[in-house]
Amino acid sequence: MDLPDSASPTARRGGRGARERILDAATTLFYRDGINATGVDKLAQQANVSKRTFYQHFSSKTELVEKYLCHLEDGAGLERERVLQVDDELPRERLLALFDDAPPGRMRGCPFHNAAVEAADAMPGVDDVVRRHKLAFTDRLIRLAEALDAKDPVRLGNQLAVLLEGAGALATSLNDSAPLAHARAAAEALIDGAIDPVVTPAGRGRSGDR
Repeated sequence: MDLPDSASPTARRGGRGARERILDAATTLFYRDGINATGVDKLAQQANVSKRTFYQHFSSKTELVEKYLCHLEDGAGLERERVLQVDDELPRERLLALFDDAPPGRMRGCPFHNAAVEAADAMPGVDDVVRRHKLAFTDRLIRLAEALDAKDPVRLGNQLAVLLEGAGALATSLNDSAPLAHARAAAEALIDGAIDPVVTPAGRGRSGDR
């Protein structure tokens, strides 16, 4: 799973924390069951609140979907993307770690990608949040490519973003992490090809880990 852990839905009904419980319920149900398959009744039951309380905090399910995605961004972030923040790892290792095997269990892919597919232009606000997140993520890849002294960091960052998105979608469709392993090998070739070789004392070139 690519999501941070959600809070237990068994918290006491009403009072303080109802909004947080609704967001926690959305985090679990939207990702596990899908946005369109999850209605307000189910969300309210999972959050242990009444529908009236639900609508006191969110004017509609669409607003909740937007806030759910923003909640993912504002929290610890997606598990797979956190590897980019590991300061004691070299940029190359951080980029390649994006393609590591997924945790055990049913593969469900990127929640932002899933939301874009389910929104299908019917939720413009959701499309805006997804677009913002994906562009910001690609910018992070570009910055790491710059740290690698890539010849064209913008190109490399965008290539890696496309590679990860495609591998994640195929791995989810197949419920198999093999596409991630294949994509990791392709990412290594892209990274090494984008970096000027380091000349060894013997005069042989090799790609450097910078």
